[in-house]
Formats: sequence, C-alpha cells, structure tokens
Amino acid sequence: MKKLLFITLLAVTLCGCRQQFVWERTAMDGSRTGVQACSASDVAEKLGTYSDGVYTAPDGKVFSEGCTPEVARILLESQETMADLKTVIARSTRAMVTSYPECELGDWFIDELMRAAERKSGKKVDIGITNFGGIRVDMPEGVVLKDDIMSMFPFKNNLCYLELYGRDIRVILEQLASTSWQVVGGARCVVRNKVLESVEIGGEPLDDDKIYGVATISFLLDGGDGLRIAKNAVRLDIYDEYILDVMMPYVESLTAAGKPIEYQTDGRITIINDGEKETLRR
Repeated sequence: MKKLLFITLLAVTLCGCRQQFVWERTAMDGSRTGVQACSASDVAEKLGTYSDGVYTAPDGKVFSEGCTPEVARILLESQETMADLKTVIARSTRAMVTSYPECELGDWFIDELMRAAERKSGKKVDIGITNFGGIRVDMPEGVVLKDDIMSMFPFKNNLCYLELYGRDIRVILEQLASTSWQVVGGARCVVRNKVLESVEIGGEPLDDDKIYGVATISFLLDGGDGLRIAKNAVRLDIYDEYILDVMMPYVESLTAAGKPIEYQTDGRITIINDGEKETLRR
C-alpha cells in the first residue's frame, strides 16, 4: 500500500511539474529578393536598405512584416564592422579552383611561396612543397575581396626554408606518389602506378648527393598530412611570417602594378595510372 501511494504521489507531482510550451508562428518571405554578396562599396545595391522597420530588397520588394525586416537590419548593421574585410583588393581574370594533381591555384600559391622563401633566406630555392588542404577556398572570377584571400589561407602556418639532400627529397616525393600528391613547385615529376618514375629540378635529374633549397610551411615539418619534411634537414629556418603574410602583400602588389590575378599550369606533374595519363599542360 505504501509503495502504491508513493508511485501515485510521484505521478501526480511529475504531471503537475510538466512544462508547458507555447509555439508562435512567424511569417517569413521565402521568395527571391535579389540579395548578392557585397563589397564594402556596394552594400545598398547588393543587400538592400532598412529604415524605420521596413526593408527594401535589391529587387525592389518591400518587407514591413514578419522577421525579414529584423534579419535584414542585423545583416546591414553588421556591414560597417565588416567593411575592411569587404575591401576590393584585386581582380582575377577567371576562377581558379583546387584540383588534383595540379591546378592553377596551387601553382600560383607554391610559386610565390618559393619566391618569398628566397627573399627571406637570401638563398636559392629549388623546390617548394605545400598541401592542398592549406588552400581553403577557391579564387573567384572578377572582384577579389580581402576576405577571399584571408579565407583562402586562414591557418597560422609559418613560411619555412630548409636545405635537404636530394635523396631526402626523393623519399618525400616517393611518399606523395604512393599516397596523395600535394602541391609541388620547381620540379617536374612523373608518377606511374603510384611509383615515382622520374624527377627533374631546375631542368636536371634529381641528384641524391646534392643539397637543395626547399620552401614549405611549418605544418608539414613534423607530421602534418603525414609528412616530415624537416627530417634530416641540413638547415631549417622558420620565419615569423604566416602564409597570409606572404600572399596578401603579393596580391596587393599585383593590383598596385595594374596586374590581375591569373596563372596557368605548366604540366609539372604527370600521373599515369593503368596506361591512362593524367596531366595538366599549357
């Protein structure tokens, strides 16, 4: 009887404490409004305007009810704090996307990384190695915002200069060939059925006993993406500059010189699988 009474009291208590939820339906307009991604100078044109509880969309539609005006207000008010990121810093002649095994965006990135390592070290850089994963977004066609470049290279990976014997570079390239190829500059490589068949650096076959200058990023020095590029390094310099500190000034320098962002692949990597050749050429 006591047990039954306890269970009854518990049930009554739980029922009495049950929370009541009240749901409200808010009208939202799901039709197209003409909103587009904007830069710092065309907010009203691309996002529309808001005044006294009324939102006017870029296509002329007017919203005064539901949550659309409030959402628009928040979005528009945030643009001032985002103005610096929305600054147009360059123009690209066409979209450049990351693709395996070689792409315009990857070549553009690694070639500038090599030049930056040369400037910083004062030494000749013969080969550059970085990873596809370090390029987080593609290059848009046309207007390029500061935010595009910051989003492209968001990681705090340092610019590095190393000196390695040719035999150690060969081991690294053999690993890339057998697993997943990455972004390589300064070398021409042929991979057949996941085996490194040939390597040329500076137009000459890779010399196992020669010391080469190498540009890379700190992420790949000791384990990033399975690589340990710093293993057996004769010399290793890790600079304070992050990759963004290299690429942003480069993009700005192109604009200052009146040049757009554009690049072409050069067939530096040829991958042959089961008799089918995959290569990118001019």
